[in-house]
Amino acid sequence: MYLVTEKGVVLFDTPWDTTQFQPLLDSINKRHHKKVVLCIATHFHEDRTGGLTYYKQQEIPTYTTRQTDELSKKRGMKRAEFLIDRDTVFTIGQYTFQTYFPGHGHTQDNIIIWFKKEKILYGGCLIKSVEAVNLGNLTDASVQDYAATIKKVQAKCKYPKYIIPGHDDWRSTKSLEHTLRMAEELKQKSAH
Repeated sequence: MYLVTEKGVVLFDTPWDTTQFQPLLDSINKRHHKKVVLCIATHFHEDRTGGLTYYKQQEIPTYTTRQTDELSKKRGMKRAEFLIDRDTVFTIGQYTFQTYFPGHGHTQDNIIIWFKKEKILYGGCLIKSVEAVNLGNLTDASVQDYAATIKKVQAKCKYPKYIIPGHDDWRSTKSLEHTLRMAEELKQKSAH
């Protein structure tokens, strides 16, 4: 996902396909006549952080949480130039958004991005599209905490007009409830 502001474009997560790093920048520039001025990755997996080093080389400030950086370092993944120590509010041009760490779900470092004024929630891979038939890659997930983490997102992000998951369709505002239902079902299954 990216945000077009009067001060430039903010990129949330990066492609994981190296052949897409520059074409994404080119298409944003061609379509909006603006440069990417900031990139924030929402967790350490390659489909979120793959382009961090490349974008840093293009002099785009890159950010992750300190927790994401620790996991990236440990696993030999790409790392950001700047670290976020706590939930942080960014104002870029006319838009303000907050990074929020709700707890362990898809990964132990997953954050969401909340545009409070516009009521837009970018959930990254923590939130699944209503099309999803399961919670996806659970290699680094916490089956026990996932549902509670989604409830924290629901408590923080009241009445979202748009919920953008990390993969698949974003037109439904039911993806939080869908993700919660799948997380609760998985937790029950794992308890047996």
